[in-house]
Order: sequence, then C-alpha cells, then structure tokens
Amino acid sequence: MDDLVLYKVRLAVLWLFSEVSFLGVMLLTFLKPGIVQDIISGNVQGVAINQELLAGYAVILLLGLTMAFVSLTVRDSINRGANVVVGIVGIILSLLGLSEQFTNPYAYAVIIWIAHILVDASIVWYAYNWPKKP
Repeated sequence: MDDLVLYKVRLAVLWLFSEVSFLGVMLLTFLKPGIVQDIISGNVQGVAINQELLAGYAVILLLGLTMAFVSLTVRDSINRGANVVVGIVGIILSLLGLSEQFTNPYAYAVIIWIAHILVDASIVWYAYNWPKKP
C-alpha cells in the first residue's frame, strides 16, 4: 500500500475512533445518577435540551463521519486542509468537553475526553505531514 493511501486510511480510522469515543462519553453519561430524570425534565446541568442543542450535537456527530469519508475520497490538497481545520475544531470542542469535568469530574469522561484530544491531535498531525507526491 503506498504512503498516500495509508495516510488516507489512517485518517479515516482516526475520525471513526473520534466519533465512537464521542458517542461513548454521551452513552456513559446516561448512567450518571439522576441524569435520566434531568433529561426527562428537559434541563441537564442548567442547559435546556432543545432543538438547537440537539441539532448542534447532530452536526458534531455527522462532521466526524463526513470527515472519515472525505479522508478517503477528496482530492489531496483539499483533504489535507479540511483534516487540519476540522481536526483543530475537534481539539477545541474536546478541550471544552474536558473542561466541564473540572466542576463535577467523572473518571470515565476524563479518560475519554483525553483520548479524544489525542486522536484529534493525531488527525491534525497526519494531515499536516501529508506525504508529497513523487
């Protein structure tokens, strides 16, 4: 397998890892005491569950899945730039997710958010070090 194809596959797998970890932290959050009652009430930790919030989560979820596809299909120059930019956005969002753990820490969330940050940083690193065509 040539270097370029290997980079594309690595990026796609990293994006999929990123999305599964995001889903994991969301799913495990349902197991926190009292969270289901908060969700039913429509307010979790002072944040109202509304259409805008849910649409935002949908965009975040679809963005990583879209980037996995883009990593395998789009022209190299666009691919590299898109992965760097969206990867940096992912790092910022992951840092925000991790920062929420400072007030009410849960070990599972800290572990997953740190892994998410490392994966997003790997995406940026691989995209930035995209191999040059011979």
